[in-house]
Amino acid sequence: MAGLTWPLVALVLLGALLHAGWNALVKSSGDKPLDTALVHFMGAVVALPLLLWAGLPQPQSLPFIAASLAVHIGYYVALAGAYQHGDLGLTYPIMRGFAPLLVALASAPLLGEAPSAGAWAGIVGITVGVAMVGLAHPGQALHHRKALAFAFANAAIIAVYTVLDGRGVRVEVAHGGEALRYILLLFVLDGLPYPLLVLLARRRSGRGGEVLAYARRRWGLAALGGSASIGSYAIALWAMTQAPVASVAALRETSVLFAALLGWWLLGERFGLQRTAGTAVIVGGVVALRLA
Repeated sequence: MAGLTWPLVALVLLGALLHAGWNALVKSSGDKPLDTALVHFMGAVVALPLLLWAGLPQPQSLPFIAASLAVHIGYYVALAGAYQHGDLGLTYPIMRGFAPLLVALASAPLLGEAPSAGAWAGIVGITVGVAMVGLAHPGQALHHRKALAFAFANAAIIAVYTVLDGRGVRVEVAHGGEALRYILLLFVLDGLPYPLLVLLARRRSGRGGEVLAYARRRWGLAALGGSASIGSYAIALWAMTQAPVASVAALRETSVLFAALLGWWLLGERFGLQRTAGTAVIVGGVVALRLA
């Protein structure tokens, strides 16, 4: 395995920027659960013709895709709960920021990859920096216990599907396949569960008609967001065939920093001293990972 090189670091950071881009799209919307559902559905629509062109993944990787899809259902349920009980600005940094720490803890027993002391320093640094950047008002978090419970549960779920997909894409490549085929089939099959959950919830509340009207207005932006989501995860999974899964997972979650920067630039959100300090901690973590 080649390990983390500066070009690979730059590529994963690009993937993090793409991930932040579609999340900024959701954050800027008036209906976050519906926009999230629409982005995932349009991601499947974008991925389907690409899958027909690229071909199906190897049979040996299909059990990993099936397991990942099952775990993703839990992810969507926890995501909906987190957004129901707390703001995206509170729950998103917790979900994304603490998952790499859990991936690192699981890497040795599940993947045979024990992070070095330098890698641990980088992973912890990125986790702490992400928390500093994302949680602009950490004292308020204690007043949203249900949101915190869902967010931390989802951090664990994200860690589980990250390890599954990291292992699955390596099996795909080891048997002569391509990482792109794995990610495309995953996106095609994963594009329905969460939108269906949102649609059913709206119908139960008598608001089913607003889903189609909203989709007509936002489908173009959602397709762009879905494409960014595909690109982001495709980069991450391919990188996991070149470098340790825990290191790639930690680098990918710098998306929280990019989301904050996009919020400052596009939405006029305050950046502030805490986020500036958190940015410095994240940069130090990235450097530590590269030098590990």
